[in-house]
Amino acid sequence: MKLDPFYLIVDSAGWIERLVPLGVKLVQLRIKNAAEGALRVEIRRAREICGRHGCQLIVNDYWRLAIEEGCDFVHLGQEDLAVADLGEIRRAGLKLGVSTHDEAELGAALSARPDYVALGPIYPTILKKMKWAPQGLDRLAEWKRRVAPLPLVAIGGLNPERLPGVFENGASSAAVVTDITLNPDPEARTREWLAATAAWR
Repeated sequence: MKLDPFYLIVDSAGWIERLVPLGVKLVQLRIKNAAEGALRVEIRRAREICGRHGCQLIVNDYWRLAIEEGCDFVHLGQEDLAVADLGEIRRAGLKLGVSTHDEAELGAALSARPDYVALGPIYPTILKKMKWAPQGLDRLAEWKRRVAPLPLVAIGGLNPERLPGVFENGASSAAVVTDITLNPDPEARTREWLAATAAWR
């Protein structure tokens, strides 16, 4: 499986409506602490927008809703991976991405037979408080050797200037959240990311 090198992560269908039409081909909908009804509406709207623009939608965590809403890709963190029904996910035909931060988590991820593995944070990040130190590029290269031939997603503190090092050390895709969503001009920043990842597309 091949992932687009630009992996956008946002917390609403509103963001997807703003940014996907610019040419984004891979986006994760990552919503925390919302009621099921609201989640269902957001997933449904995101799926419709992505379908219209030829963009791969990945639903974070809510694998049952992803199945019910006809999505085809889900991403699980380690806590969700531990309690998810992987058999049901596979029977529904969903592809699976899994987050990892250390050796134990990599082992758990690989035993789930994912379609890609994510490693983070590569650099310091403001997205959320992390108990892990920045992984760095050497760790990224090590993870690539461990997970190959699976795609490897790098996440955490990335910006267009850091992309060459990330891709040269084995990442298949670079995930971004705050560098775009906290930018004064998210649309312009998205275009910068699209241009910066074009060589690896």
